[in-house]
Amino acid sequence: MRIVAGRHRHRRLIAPEGTGVRPTADRVRETLFNILVSSGAWRGLDGARVADIFCGTGAIALEALSRGASHAVLVDNAPAALDAASRNIIALGEDRQSMLVRCDATRRFPAIPHPVDLAYLDPPWRSDLAGTALENLRASGWLNPGALAVVEQPKATSLHVPDGFTPVDERTLGRARLVFLCLAGTP
Repeated sequence: MRIVAGRHRHRRLIAPEGTGVRPTADRVRETLFNILVSSGAWRGLDGARVADIFCGTGAIALEALSRGASHAVLVDNAPAALDAASRNIIALGEDRQSMLVRCDATRRFPAIPHPVDLAYLDPPWRSDLAGTALENLRASGWLNPGALAVVEQPKATSLHVPDGFTPVDERTLGRARLVFLCLAGTP
């Protein structure tokens, strides 16, 4: 597993072994960021604040920082995942631009200094946590008006879209599906 593009291009990331962490495949990450960069419907990554929910190794947040995001918040509840994410952050020298948060995404999120422009959610695939986590992100004030949320899930899984979010795109990549949602409001 590696960073696909940007200032950390080709840098390798570590993943905890045998812990059930399922890192987002390089191909899915590359496609995701190509969509984000080429989409005229979203403000882009330069200077964006991002949240990587169910972060695992932190690959999404670190890819975003590598491509120009200004700050990343990485959230997980698993100690092994947070340890791997922390080690990857330090290895890439992104500790000043990153914040690790240990919390359960099915409960209210703790306060953060600034809301984010992009939230990526990659919950365990055999769970139904994405809708609840989206509701909690909004209710906890983590999302700027007009923020983009992207949910990665198995292509056969349906997503409960909470009030206030509008689906704007959807892509299937092998067994994965990316659902792009916009939070109501003007950025």
